[in-house]
Parts: sequence; structure tokens; C-alpha cells
Amino acid sequence: MSHHNSTSFKTFAATLAFFVAPFAPAAAQACPAPAALTSGFDGAMAHVRYLADDQLEGRAVGTEGARCAGDYLAAQFAALGLEPAGSQGSYFQSFSIRKGAELGPDNRLVVSGQTFSLGSDWVPFGFSASAEVSAELIYGGHLLSNPGTPEDDFARLDISDKIVVVEWGDPDDAHGTGLRSDPHFKASVATGRDAAAIVLLAPVGMGPPSLGEEIRAGLQIPVVVVRDEIATTIRDLLIDGASGTLATDVRVTTAEARNVVGLLPGASATLRNEYVIVGAHYDHLGMGGEGSLAPDERSVHNGADDNASGTAAVIEIARTLLAGPRPDRSILFMAFTGEERGLWGSAHFVREPTVDLGSVVAMLNLDMVGRVANDEVTVFGVGTAAEWDQVLDAANASLAVPLTLAKAPDGYGPSDHSSFYGEGIPVLHFFSNTHQDYHRPEDDWEKINVDGLVRVTELTARVASRLASGGADAVALSPIVQEQPAPATGGSSSSGYGAYLGTIPDMTPRDFGLRLTGVREGSPAAIAGLRAGDVVVEFDGNPVADIYAYTYALQARSVGDEVTIVVEREGERITVTAVLGER
Repeated sequence: MSHHNSTSFKTFAATLAFFVAPFAPAAAQACPAPAALTSGFDGAMAHVRYLADDQLEGRAVGTEGARCAGDYLAAQFAALGLEPAGSQGSYFQSFSIRKGAELGPDNRLVVSGQTFSLGSDWVPFGFSASAEVSAELIYGGHLLSNPGTPEDDFARLDISDKIVVVEWGDPDDAHGTGLRSDPHFKASVATGRDAAAIVLLAPVGMGPPSLGEEIRAGLQIPVVVVRDEIATTIRDLLIDGASGTLATDVRVTTAEARNVVGLLPGASATLRNEYVIVGAHYDHLGMGGEGSLAPDERSVHNGADDNASGTAAVIEIARTLLAGPRPDRSILFMAFTGEERGLWGSAHFVREPTVDLGSVVAMLNLDMVGRVANDEVTVFGVGTAAEWDQVLDAANASLAVPLTLAKAPDGYGPSDHSSFYGEGIPVLHFFSNTHQDYHRPEDDWEKINVDGLVRVTELTARVASRLASGGADAVALSPIVQEQPAPATGGSSSSGYGAYLGTIPDMTPRDFGLRLTGVREGSPAAIAGLRAGDVVVEFDGNPVADIYAYTYALQARSVGDEVTIVVEREGERITVTAVLGER
């Protein structure tokens, strides 16, 4: 989410009723008719054409466009003859997500007897706590450590039990894009220093935050922003000392998110209770904003390659395997939602699986397989089982025109296979590489390499068929726990920063704490005794409400620092000590 909204506070005031008044849910929109969009297309491209149409508005998780996409996928699974394998006998596995926030009726700001108007003068952030605070106001500058400058006094100021008034941004970052500029970071700092509340002073021309798009977990203190003209008034009031009352009433809004799950039952009485999973995520970025590489452009991000292409491949792999001899093992075909927000759908599935995870022999993930160039495809996860090289090479050699495979060992990475590898399941991730349209509005269906998509689909189908076979061609995978992280594949909360811990975060929102999907073998986290499934609740004295608080705390430390980490494990709180390393 961008914090630099061009909408004025005064314009915002006129629409504030949307946030404070109860309203009825909007009626579900009519989904576009598939036949109207896919006429003249067949196979995988028909699915890409539907999923990447403007009428689905980018398929952001929890939106009407995502609902239409999910309905389309369930209809395709049903038409193929896959059995429903979601919850309660349906093709859907539904779960609730945080969609944003809205304001309740009890929001007040009074400073030294002067009352300020909600909407036109000030507004809470969507991650603000709901509370009422009456306390002294104290000026905190930028509330950032700037050693060697007079401003560094604010970093040591006693703000406990006070309403701290803080300037927007970072004086050392003219563009305001760094972590220290983020109001959520500043509010986390204030929370850690026992402030009662934090009031941020908006710069000239800045509009209000968008509560409807706020998905970060709530903090423990009220957090509000006042517009630029009111900021001047607040500064003047602080000169002779000020006290005030701040009441915030911020309510989380939720939406339904849905994985789509279909089952091809195995033919073997002895092997049908073992599973191969073939999956892809079907959500994208909606109208842009957070995650977009065109952050100032509010337009439909269709995500034809990312990841209508992988989703289309899953459908066509199911068609291929249903047409041939039925495999001995069962195959679960899955379309995940919420991947773009942090692997929400796949993380939910491994926590609440609809089949026995202990009986899953492998997971094949297709994410961005529609832009094959020079016949080259990258396959991640080859280091997660000893047999992957042989299985891949044999399947590729059987194609009429083999692909050139670039193999990467890492089973952790920024896509849904990571959730399964965190459970010890061997994985492969098929990927045709990024491109100039990645996470931009220009990722449209016309740019898909149809031949390349078909060949990746055929390759993955042959790998899946081999894994599901119980005959003479059967293969038994030997899972490998990786000892070293592979570079540049993401998946670690410390990626791109000096201090390295080696945890793999589960980015699915939760009420409090950060669950770990995995811990890299040989990492400082592993040496300290952290495990997959641990929920981090405190990092070196800092409460960890969510991944943001965890990231802030980790980034504030240096290579070689010794830190204490408190986790919840099987109902108990456990404290470990780790020495931060370097990648």
C-alpha cells in the first residue's frame, strides 16, 4: 500500500461516512460468461484468456474478481470429472482474511481543550489499536536514531505513558521510501518504548491513509495522522506544553478467501491413499498498489503470466492425466489464493489439509510459466529429493521438443511450494523467468508464449504421472533437508539485509506472533533450537505482533549480535538465544 495518496483530507472527509456508518454488503457482481471471452481459444490459452480479462479486475484475494476466478476453476474441475476435495464436500477450501479496516463511531482528538474534526483534520490508521488515552503530549521529532546530530536526542527521549507527536518520514531519506519512513515502523518503535499513543504530522499535500486496504496486524496503541495545516497547530500547542485525549475506534473488516481443490483418485487399492499435489496460485494484484512495480498506477493488473499461466497449466495437466490410464496414486489439483499477499492459501492448506499431509509424496508448483524464452525453463527444488534430476531429465527427454532446464536446488522461495517444503515434502517449482511486465498492468494474455506454456504443461504432466505411478516405472523420492540457503530466491525474513537468522516466515496473518514455516539447516536459528511451527512472540525484548514487527526488530540488529527469542511451542513459551550470522 502506498502512503502517498493524492486525495486531500477535505475530500476524504466527505466520504468518511463509508468508514463510520454500518452498510450492507454489496451484492455479488455477475461474473463474465466464459464462452464470451474464450471463443476462438482452446486448451491453456482459453483459461488464461478468461482469468486475465479486465472484468476480473486483477483477481486480488477476497475480491469479486477472485470469486469469479474461483467459480470458473471449480466449474473446470467439475467438467473434467475431478472429485470435490475442498471442505464439506465442495471444491472450495474457504478461510477468512483481513481485508482492511473501517472506523467505528467513537473517534475523538482533543488537545489543550481544542477539538479536531475526524476526517477533515485527522484520521486513525487501519493498524491503530482501539482505545482511549488521556495523557501529556510530547514532541518526538522523527523518533529515529540519528547519531551525531541534535535530533538524536529524540531517540533517547522518555515517551512512556505519553502521546508522542512525531514528524512524518526520515530526514536521511529524501524520497521517503525507506523502512524508517513507514508509519507502521515508527508506531512499532513507539509501542516498544511504552508510548501511550502516537500522532504523526503529515507533510504538505499528503492525503489520508487508506483504511480499506490495510492488512497489517493492529498495534497495541492508538496511531493517527493529522493533516498538514493541523500539524502546524499541534506544533504550536506543544510549545507551552499540552495534554489531550485521543480515542480511536478501528474495526477489522474481513472477506472470504478460497482455495480450489479437485481430486483424481488413484487406481491402486494400496497406493490411492498417497498423493501427488499439482498446484498454482490464481490470485494477482487487483488494481495495483502494494506489490506493484508500477505503484503510482491504479489500473487493472491482469497477471496473465503471474499466474493465470500456471493455473491454466494445472487444469490442462488434470485433463491429460484423466485421459490416460488412471494413475495408481491419487493426484490433488489445487489453485491457491492469497499467494501475492504472502502464501496465504497454501499456508492455510498445510495447517488445515483436506488430505493427510503425511501421505503426500511430492508437490509440483507452477508459477509464471507463460513467458518461455529460448526454450529455457527454471526448475527450483531439485535439491529437495535425491531422485529429482533423474525424474526431470526422463520427463523432458520424452517431449517431442525438449526444453532446456536450468535446475536450482532451493525448496524455499517466494511461491506456494515453500509452504509444502516447510512440512518436509519434496517440491518442484516450474518457472519461465521474470520479464519487464512482471507485477505491472502490461502482463496481459496477448504476451503469453502459447507453445512454451503447452510444453511446460506437458513436462509437468509427465513428472506428475511418473510420481503417481506404482508400476515398473515407479519412483520413491528420498526427501533431503537442505543445509545451505541458495542465493537470490527469497523466502527468508532476512533476505537482503546484513544480519541473518535463517527463519522461513509463514506470512499468513494471525492474531499475534509470527509462525515459522521452516528453519534453514545449519542457520543461526537452527543452532539456537528454533523449529518449524514455532510462533515467535518476542525478539530481543520487542513484542512480535506480526511479520512487520519481526522484520523491524531483526533489521535493527547487526551480524554477530546475540539475541533472545521467545516462541510459543505446543502451548508453552520457550526462550532461546541466537547469534546472528551473515548470508
